[in-house]
Amino acid sequence: MANGSNNSGEVVLQVEDLCIEFSHRKGNLKAIQQVSFEMRAGEILGVVGESGAGKSLTGSAITGLLEPPGRIASGQIRLYGQRIDDLDEERRRLLRGKEIGAIFQDPLTSLNPVMTVGKQLIETIQTHLPLSYQAARDKALKLMQEVGIPAAEQRIDQYPHQFSGGMRQRIVIALALCVEPRVIIADEPTTALDVSVQAQVLQLLRRLCKQHQASVMLVTHDMGVIAEICDRVAVMYAGRLVEIGPVEAVLKAPHHPYTAGLMASIPRIGVREPRLSQIPGAMPRLNAIPPGCAFNPRCPHSGAECRQQAPVLEKVGDSRVACLKVKQEELA
Repeated sequence: MANGSNNSGEVVLQVEDLCIEFSHRKGNLKAIQQVSFEMRAGEILGVVGESGAGKSLTGSAITGLLEPPGRIASGQIRLYGQRIDDLDEERRRLLRGKEIGAIFQDPLTSLNPVMTVGKQLIETIQTHLPLSYQAARDKALKLMQEVGIPAAEQRIDQYPHQFSGGMRQRIVIALALCVEPRVIIADEPTTALDVSVQAQVLQLLRRLCKQHQASVMLVTHDMGVIAEICDRVAVMYAGRLVEIGPVEAVLKAPHHPYTAGLMASIPRIGVREPRLSQIPGAMPRLNAIPPGCAFNPRCPHSGAECRQQAPVLEKVGDSRVACLKVKQEELA
């Protein structure tokens, strides 16, 4: 398990009260509500939750890839204290790659199939750095070697389909790091890989993050991935943060009932159980989010107040938790 929160690093990215809406014929649908967190240099923040929780949408807002009818309704995103969510498209385009990199889920679809991997790396480098073609090629070759591509001198002129899935993902990581961005959004980067390759890619990502002092937001469904390489974890449900804190604190002693449910659903090695635990029900649709705490219809501890009042994140131990029941227990 990764060590606890990296509190010593400089704050690189701040997300403050982020709200994202989608225009709909029946009114605006709130997909993200009052999400706030920060990321520090050299830190990996894992963002976990079921499909529809808002993980990838938050990442899209940070990278400036949120498309209509989606829009940032309120809140701010700051990079080293400078607001970036209100920049025009041209300035956001220049920011992407140079300051904010992205690693997508399927490398085969995120790489251009008719360009060699070397050309894609060189083009990205020359877009953001004042380097000659030869200098950019040398940098691309060095990056390929750094991410563990064997015989990089020969493979730099090959096409994506000539690489295995794990090698393609290494190329995507090289693309994300090629101009040393301050923030990297990694959206389920190992989902399409087998377990052994996944472990290699995750360790590579962690090593390069620390080496380059980049801040990484790792979006995943997998608590095992969170435990493997993350410093902190943020748990999202129905567009809200419900718990955030150091990995060890959150995974070993989760406070929010949703986090506890996610942890209980993981099979335990060496323990035979008649059936796996699961959280009853499903994530609510955007047009049917219940009042109060959105998790209350599925929560085993919900009460009348949970159906009336939406909880806010409050400090509990080393974490921050949005749960009325947990707060009541702390005060008792």
